[in-house]
Amino acid sequence: MLTIKVKSFDALSTSELYHILQLRSEVFVVEQDCVYQDLDGKDQKALHVIGYKNDKIVAYTRIFKPGDYFKESSIGRVVVSPATRKDGYGVEIMKASINAVKENYNETRIRISAQKYLLKFYSSLGFVQEGEEYLEDGIPHVAMLKS
Repeated sequence: MLTIKVKSFDALSTSELYHILQLRSEVFVVEQDCVYQDLDGKDQKALHVIGYKNDKIVAYTRIFKPGDYFKESSIGRVVVSPATRKDGYGVEIMKASINAVKENYNETRIRISAQKYLLKFYSSLGFVQEGEEYLEDGIPHVAMLKS
């Protein structure tokens, strides 16, 4: 089971920010072989949902209030350490993120831009595909909405 913390950008310690960016780079840049600008200037607007296992960051998302990323509230940069994926932390961090959107923004409508291969995963959490697939940073994605 993860220990979950939700923090604003300014509340993140230097060490936490470093480990979050390290995890995002490990998965999105190295593992997925995708050269893209992860540091997009949006982390400062987001709330950061951080999953710790034995004081180590192993799961993470960032959430946005309506209008800061999409028209609806949103969850993005969903990432789980490759070494802990079999432990179900993807479901845990997403449920915590959905709850954090409700608690912090009083919203239940959440839009995500999901990598297509994770369609079943997000569908199991109540997200519904909207529209056709598209390429984002060279990876097939689909827009999904949870009402």
